[in-house]
Amino acid sequence: MPGSMRKVKGTLHWVSARHCIDAEVRLYDRLFAVENASEVKDRDFHELLNPDSIKVVEHAKIEPFLAENAEPGAHFQFQRIGYFTPDKKDSTKEHLVFNRTITLKDSWQKINK
Repeated sequence: MPGSMRKVKGTLHWVSARHCIDAEVRLYDRLFAVENASEVKDRDFHELLNPDSIKVVEHAKIEPFLAENAEPGAHFQFQRIGYFTPDKKDSTKEHLVFNRTITLKDSWQKINK
């Protein structure tokens, strides 16, 4: 808006459908479905596992820049999802694999509660 004094917190960048490449993206979540599994004494720990502790997106679309810069230890922010790093064992130049290391704060989730 012309004359607006609103500060922008960030800029969104979208992946070009024409120039994108495929990657495998692993979305890790809490391993256990309860807050403190060691405090639950009457159940086997296998029963406490979170069935959604990992979700794998096999054909995620990423920018070619990531393929060129996906070195072990590098980290990238994927829009509205979190921070990711290339998998040291499974990621190759031909088959990129990224693991989510940190989720982003979800302010909408707090509003909807």
